[in-house]
Amino acid sequence: MSRIIPENERSAEPLDTENIIHHPDMVRANEWVVTEYQIPVRKICIFVPCSKKKPYHESPSHRQFDKVIFSMLEQDDVHIVTFGTCGVAPRELDMEYPFMDYSFMMGKCNVAKVKRDFLKTEVKRLSEYLIRTKDNYEYRIAYCIGDFREAMTKAAEETGINVVIIPSAETIEKNIQPNKKFVYNSLSCPDYLDDFGNAIRQAMDATGISPKGNADVKCESETDDIEWYEL
Repeated sequence: MSRIIPENERSAEPLDTENIIHHPDMVRANEWVVTEYQIPVRKICIFVPCSKKKPYHESPSHRQFDKVIFSMLEQDDVHIVTFGTCGVAPRELDMEYPFMDYSFMMGKCNVAKVKRDFLKTEVKRLSEYLIRTKDNYEYRIAYCIGDFREAMTKAAEETGINVVIIPSAETIEKNIQPNKKFVYNSLSCPDYLDDFGNAIRQAMDATGISPKGNADVKCESETDDIEWYEL
């Protein structure tokens, strides 16, 4: 596979500023994904939020997600797609520039305009991806909270493409921690992981995938690796 953006065509603009969502190379990479990339066909697509650590699949949060996913599904059953500050990045591209190279954390930005721009832009990018892949997947799950969850909810509504968004509102409310840094708790907590596992089992039933096993994943300690909590 050729590089998304060849080195001699990359912008000199830094990838660590609040303009990250409008960075020329981030814009170009997201356009490339929906216009040129041959997106895999799978029974299930699982959307998970981006992480502070790159590449995403080596981060503590994504390793935890993978424990749940691959305790029940085979690699050929599922396509994992990361979304958030990066826009929309299929898992197999997370070592590619610019998805591997930016460092700005949207979750630590307190500028209201930047947050509004992020939500508007992310809804657009998710909508484009959902439309582009409407025939690629039979079932879609999004595991997310905060503004990333709001963006996915709006994109699903605007496109009319069904996405099962978890954890449930009831589970989130149960796990709110108003006096802690991560108000919504960690996506690695048992209640959230239970919702995640149940959603995958429902997807398997809906798509005719035979059971492989059951998730039995312990809650890890809270981590700031998951950078979307404070959006």
